Amino acid sequence: MFGMNFFPEMPRPFNTQYRCYPVAMLPGSERSDVEAGGKIIMPPSALDQLTRLNIVYPMLFKLSNKKNQRTTHCGVLEFVADEGKIYIPYWMMQNLMLEEGGLVQVESATLPVATFSKFQPLSKDFLDLTNPKAVLEMRLRHFACLSKGDIVAINYNNKIYELNVLETKPAAAVSIIECDMNVEFEAPPGYVEPTVSRPQPMEEDEPELDISQMLPEDTGFQAFAGSGNRLDGKKKRTNSETEIQSRQLAEYTRGIPDHNFQVGNIRFIRAKKPKDKDDKENMEDPFQAFEGKGQSLRQAKSKK
Repeated sequence: MFGMNFFPEMPRPFNTQYRCYPVAMLPGSERSDVEAGGKIIMPPSALDQLTRLNIVYPMLFKLSNKKNQRTTHCGVLEFVADEGKIYIPYWMMQNLMLEEGGLVQVESATLPVATFSKFQPLSKDFLDLTNPKAVLEMRLRHFACLSKGDIVAINYNNKIYELNVLETKPAAAVSIIECDMNVEFEAPPGYVEPTVSRPQPMEEDEPELDISQMLPEDTGFQAFAGSGNRLDGKKKRTNSETEIQSRQLAEYTRGIPDHNFQVGNIRFIRAKKPKDKDDKENMEDPFQAFEGKGQSLRQAKSKK
């Protein structure tokens, strides 16, 4: 009865100093998953100490460089580092302005869940991706939190894209584990919207093209090209010239468009090959009616 704890133990903060090294110096095989994310690798003793302190999960930490007063936030991936050392992504070392073997302060942190974040790509190449927002959402799954002012690096198709975290809500540092976060993008530095060249309208003074003026003049005899006389004495010009001109226009007019055209299909209209005379003879039926000799039942009378 007296052994019962009526007051739950309050979580105590974790605060330890480590030597910092890039992930590339981690013993063993290459860990590209650590370099492309926002989590660090800590020694096994840190796990024992965190367990005794009753740290709130998920484990989030604040990294501080006391010399330059630079801070950032991260999560933890594994506890397999050598004692007294931690391995962090290279982009995180650049944000903290740390060198290999530099001292970094690691403190436990409790961050609110993110609701909004705004990024600015540092290169125009990021905008050339088919769906930049989907790419960022996929790569942020390897991150645990975001800090305002950090420059995060994501790896996509063997190319590294750097993005500046301009804004985070509801705080300057937020947790992005299992959250519904709205994302916005700012134009890269020096980016200029491409101008679309519009076709210039035709001048109003330019005359329209008349096909009849381009027709060649007829030479030689032309049938019914004269003028007729009416019985009432009135003279009226015949439409022979108009008919001739319309006939010439018909010869120079383009063909009727194919309204059933479908993209990707090409139809070749071929004229039927004329049959040879030998083929026609072979195709004709050899049977001919009434070609035999007839005989009469009445015998012709012999002349005496």
